[in-house]
Amino acid sequence: MGREGEWTATPPPPGGVLPPQSSAGFPGVPTQNSGPAHPPGMIQGMSAPWGPPSRNVVMPQGGPGNPTLGQYGQSMPPGPVPGALPGAGPPARAPFPGGPPGGPPPGVRPPFLSSSNAPVAGPGQGPVGGGYGPPQQPGMFANNAMRGPPSGPPGVSPGPGGAPGVGTPLPPSGLSFPGRPGPPQISNAAVSQSQRPSSQPQLASMGPPQQRPQGSPFAGAPGQGPPTAAYSATPGVSRPAGHPGGPFAPNSASVPPYGPPQPPTAQFQNLSFQNQNQGIGGGGPPTQFAPSMQGGVQTSAPPSWGHGPPRRVYPEFGGPPTGPPQSQPGPPQSFSQTPSHLPPNMGHIPGVSDKYGSTIAGMSQPGSPAASAAAPPSGTSRIDPNQIPRPQPNASHVVFETRVNGQANLPPSATSAFVVRDTGNCSPRLMRCTLNQIPCSGDLLNTSGMPFAIMVQPFALPHPSEEPIQIVDFGESGPVRCSRCKGYINPFMKFIDQGRRFTCNLCGFTNETPRDYHCNLGPDGRRRDADQRPELSRGTVEFVASPEYLVRPPMPAVFFFLIDVSMNAVQTGAVAAACSAINRALSDLPEGSNTLVGIATFDSTIHYYSLNKNLQQPAMLVVPDIQDPYTPLQTDLIVPLSEGRDHLEQILEGIPSMFQNNRIPESAFSAAIKGAYLAMKSTGGKLMVFQSVLPSIGMGALTPRESEGRVSGEKEALKLLQPADKLLKTMAIEFAEFQVCVDLFLTAQMYVDIASLSVVPRTTGGQVYFYQPFYAGADSAKLYNDLRWNVTRPQGLEAVMRVRCSQGLQVQEYYGNFCKRIPTDVDLPAIDSDKTIMVTFKHDDKFQDGSECCFQCALLYTTVTGQRRIRVITLSLSCTTVLSNLFRGADLDAQFTYFLKTSAQEIPNIPLTQLRDQMTAQCVNILYTYRKFCATASSSGQLILPEALKLLPLYTLALTKSIGLRADTRVDTRVDDRAYWFTRVASLAAPLSIPLVYPRMFAIHTLPPRESLAEGELPPVVPLSSENLDHDGVFLLETGEDAFLYVGKQASVELLEQLFGVHSVDEVVPGQFMLQEFDNPASKRLNEIVNEIRRQRCSYMRLRLLRRGDPLEFLFFSFLVEDKSSSGLSYVEFLVHVHRQIQNKMN
Repeated sequence: MGREGEWTATPPPPGGVLPPQSSAGFPGVPTQNSGPAHPPGMIQGMSAPWGPPSRNVVMPQGGPGNPTLGQYGQSMPPGPVPGALPGAGPPARAPFPGGPPGGPPPGVRPPFLSSSNAPVAGPGQGPVGGGYGPPQQPGMFANNAMRGPPSGPPGVSPGPGGAPGVGTPLPPSGLSFPGRPGPPQISNAAVSQSQRPSSQPQLASMGPPQQRPQGSPFAGAPGQGPPTAAYSATPGVSRPAGHPGGPFAPNSASVPPYGPPQPPTAQFQNLSFQNQNQGIGGGGPPTQFAPSMQGGVQTSAPPSWGHGPPRRVYPEFGGPPTGPPQSQPGPPQSFSQTPSHLPPNMGHIPGVSDKYGSTIAGMSQPGSPAASAAAPPSGTSRIDPNQIPRPQPNASHVVFETRVNGQANLPPSATSAFVVRDTGNCSPRLMRCTLNQIPCSGDLLNTSGMPFAIMVQPFALPHPSEEPIQIVDFGESGPVRCSRCKGYINPFMKFIDQGRRFTCNLCGFTNETPRDYHCNLGPDGRRRDADQRPELSRGTVEFVASPEYLVRPPMPAVFFFLIDVSMNAVQTGAVAAACSAINRALSDLPEGSNTLVGIATFDSTIHYYSLNKNLQQPAMLVVPDIQDPYTPLQTDLIVPLSEGRDHLEQILEGIPSMFQNNRIPESAFSAAIKGAYLAMKSTGGKLMVFQSVLPSIGMGALTPRESEGRVSGEKEALKLLQPADKLLKTMAIEFAEFQVCVDLFLTAQMYVDIASLSVVPRTTGGQVYFYQPFYAGADSAKLYNDLRWNVTRPQGLEAVMRVRCSQGLQVQEYYGNFCKRIPTDVDLPAIDSDKTIMVTFKHDDKFQDGSECCFQCALLYTTVTGQRRIRVITLSLSCTTVLSNLFRGADLDAQFTYFLKTSAQEIPNIPLTQLRDQMTAQCVNILYTYRKFCATASSSGQLILPEALKLLPLYTLALTKSIGLRADTRVDTRVDDRAYWFTRVASLAAPLSIPLVYPRMFAIHTLPPRESLAEGELPPVVPLSSENLDHDGVFLLETGEDAFLYVGKQASVELLEQLFGVHSVDEVVPGQFMLQEFDNPASKRLNEIVNEIRRQRCSYMRLRLLRRGDPLEFLFFSFLVEDKSSSGLSYVEFLVHVHRQIQNKMN
């Protein structure tokens, strides 16, 4: 322990992590917590319904079961295609002559990569994609395939006991922010019918909610008899052979500044230090920092729940470190000194300019949006950019046990790499709470200022080393449930009276144990068979639904494709790209008679296609009525894939040539989706719509209202972010009732009114994909990979979900993509591994200190193979009356995801200026509460941040500068861009929430040697400030959705030739482009990095090339959120602002 007011950092064991676990853990994987091994007799699963790629795991190279990574961007397959469809029924127009191309139309540059077309050789090798899915069959193409083992980007290193980053010294410059758990395999290569994978992900669903039986999981199962249970692991795809891990390397030294720093703004020019050599907080010795250790920063063990939470204070940077950090309980060290000319309570952040006008660290350099002249005079103080909190890399995977010694364990960061061992609580990937200790009363929660919600991601992709979710079959009687609240049996229900009765942990009711489920209790009060029953020892389990849960036979897996063939869609190559993507994705659809397909096209009329196998050629039937559409046939529009595939492929090959001379500019979108819904009404399923222009004719026609918001003020601008009318919402509710999920692929060039169109996917559990401006040469590959991942990822159909909680709490609201017709349930025509639903809670009673509060999510769904399942996810957390314990257990990822989702929901209703102020005020209120009640012994001039939330100011600043909330007049944020942003956020998972607003940036020109990085490991990241940009550098910035390559004006000719094949910066053509791979190390390294990021993000990100001095460079600089710009303050200025707001509230 150090002196009062100081803190210590205890170095970790060799390697920077705790020792590897032996027999109780996973061999060779370091464990985060020491806990009891799984008891003997525990059922081991065989394989899980992984489906295609998962996220955040590194894909190994070569070897049996270890797929070799390929490249992205294969061009569309060339070659002649059959001509127009002859004998196409009674068409309203004659088919256009000529043969359609198999790829983009003539004159459209196809995507390409020089080394992307070679198939993977060798047994057991599959396509790239880094997912948690099974290896592909030998000979399958490797480029961008959305299957295979996952990649594992690291995150913030969790400390012992599960508290991420507790007690870590201040971070070095740079950050490393891992991607989401579950990189998709992204593939451009065509897959032949013979190469289709032998197994597919499992899906699920249920009939219309109003027809639910009395025995639904939300109404209770009447007449339960003595249940019996059969156990099995989830059948399906096999597990990948292994996972090598892909941690980031420790951060390197700061990149030299790109230019002279900017002088401070006037508001800080009167602040000065009393004595720059004085200790922190106006007295005492200065805080000393130890250099970071290889493999991660030094950490100290977190205090127990009974002590105050760890906190962080920030010192003046007056020189290099002089000694190791020291610490002991007591008042934390101050953030700054109190200037003599200010009141005692008016603190000041070190680094703010003194009377000579010295600079604030983090300001921009010349040429950037925040640039200005003037260099600081010598002798003035600055904040060291390395000393302010930023995300830190995690150099290893850890094993996370969900409960240790009967207590819930603090989960690791959502963006870190970890392996979960379910010891009672569910995996934090499936359910994550904003607070890992629950306040005993609503008053305590309100005092803390923190949100109370859980993020539920029922199909989140697991790590390949994790146990699969166990399947339990109770037969005809169904799973054991509480007779009062209908909660499902779980590890926290307490058996009493020698096992003859059990007490529900949710409502406290005592139930009789079914006779065939009875078992005596052991000396510890637990059932003797508890460790052998997954439902009594695991936080997540899947029950086979009994017949009473069914109102009809499980629905088949239906995929209906609807393509806009209006003039603009044809001319831009969107039609050819969509047809090619669908044709290639057919090989990835689930095989068997349970898979049905259909197709239609539309412009100012709707064109259906009969897939009757008895017809020699498929027939086209045209419906001209777009005010009251109908289906021309009751059968043959949707047929089994095995029967109609030949006709479907012939249609897809013929559509581009049939409509190549189409001159109809209108698009009847609403009528087309209504007609497709009528064809799918009897079965339900997934409707995939490829739309290119603003719907302008027929029912639900829209007008180009974008220009109205630019001239009519802020109120009119808000209206543009709201649906134009209620027709699409009404249609979407009807679609959801009959289990039709709509996914929307927008291949647009201009405004298409996403605010109106997105209502349909959001209400039906679907997703919006946005390609604007659509460029067939580069976006065709992304369109195919997005479609492929859509149909291959783990998902469920016709699902119904309910979240239950302990008595004393009640569910307040649900957020996400779903339809809600009754208060307690959400209806999900489809739900997949990328979708998250946020649930908020409020108190209606008080808990006892130390008691347990439980949350349980029940999801009734149908797999793609037609089996009805109930996935039950349970999380139990302890309650507390101590405010400091709430801050110790705060989950930064979940809390920021809450702020992100709530702000996105308010964007169409609140002026952006007001919304940004609200987000800042929420951050200030949380830090103020901590400062007032948990750091009372410290000086009033200190800015103290709780360790668990030390990055909250940075992420709040990044949120206010994001596409959804920013007000940068130099970056034209289109209405559709903003509408797409808040549409995407609605269902975004926690691991992707932070990267959306705080991207990663890599210096490509200073990459470390390949040998110094592990397989799949990304290079160190660069802080998001223009001070870190070099004139001669090349930088890659990725947001999880898009990626930018920025070329400095003095970039070396040699590097430009190696990366882009050009001889000068002037030859670099800004704009969207396809990355090629040349035969040199630099080009191969860049391609490896881009491919690895795509796997981590489960997205084939679009690449945009920018250069210094180009007008579009402001787009790149808008993501450098630590700089001062017209969107807001710099990071340092924002800390000053937060500090002053806290001081004002303290007074």
